[in-house]
Amino acid sequence: MTSAQADILGGRDDIAAPFQLEGRSVRGRVVRLGASIDAVLSAHDYPEPVARVLGEAVVLSVLIGSSMKFDGRLIVQTRGDGPVSFLVAEFSTDGAVRAFAKVDEERFEDLLAREPNPGAALMLGSGDLALTIDQGVEHERYQSIAPIEGRTLSDIAQGYFERSEQVPTRIRLAVSCTDGADGEHWRAGGAILQRIAGDDARGDSEEDWTNAHMLFETLEAGELIDPELSAGDLLFRLFHEDGVRIFSALDIERRCSCSRERVAGVLASFPRAEVSEMVEGDGCVRVTCEYCNRDYRIAPSELSVKGLSRDDGAAG
Repeated sequence: MTSAQADILGGRDDIAAPFQLEGRSVRGRVVRLGASIDAVLSAHDYPEPVARVLGEAVVLSVLIGSSMKFDGRLIVQTRGDGPVSFLVAEFSTDGAVRAFAKVDEERFEDLLAREPNPGAALMLGSGDLALTIDQGVEHERYQSIAPIEGRTLSDIAQGYFERSEQVPTRIRLAVSCTDGADGEHWRAGGAILQRIAGDDARGDSEEDWTNAHMLFETLEAGELIDPELSAGDLLFRLFHEDGVRIFSALDIERRCSCSRERVAGVLASFPRAEVSEMVEGDGCVRVTCEYCNRDYRIAPSELSVKGLSRDDGAAG
């Protein structure tokens, strides 16, 4: 493959693309996020280390979820005893992502006093990483759990694959807040490399994996988020000697599934007495979406009304 062929992805952000090493038993996916991850992380005023690890979880959800061959969602979440007690990143197979984290601010400040730039392990503490596949109400959810072990989220995720999938896997994740002409913006990128079983055409996959793995280890975080380096050119740099085939990319966007209708439906299921206790001074119940931080203000008298508008009553 030539460098021109590598540019099949162009210089686009907000994509996920699978790739295969030519004639080798190695495949992978590459993710590049710009506006989508900026929208996810800018919706909340997270401390920078928290935003970084949440952004990594989003990239991880896209890397894994974009391999699914059916419609549904892939949910990455952690629960631990650290100051970031819970984080969740959700990928839908139509390319939508959303995420949020729960942070104990007092405990996090104590952590920063001891460690100015804490990694994932210190922020999450002891607990579990869970990957959940949701194919909708007609199917049971499938969930796989692995312990939070490792310094980074990449380490934790690789441990998951070793225990749960038993597929040799390497993962790289990168998130950074960068300065631009119109202010600071978040960028993120990632790549996953996996060994697949050999066959008569490819032969034994052990040597393929060893060579590809060594090249993959040279990948630096800065390359994954460099706006001047396209995802295609990045793969060409890594694997041009063997050749790499890049397939069509999936477009990624931040899109939350919350709506006024859904919020009203949940409130309508509560006893009227409970709803009355939620009413604030303006006579409405205020509900904030944890994912996108959008506010909905709904009067109790509206709850029996059907066909409510998505935008009516939402804070601007």
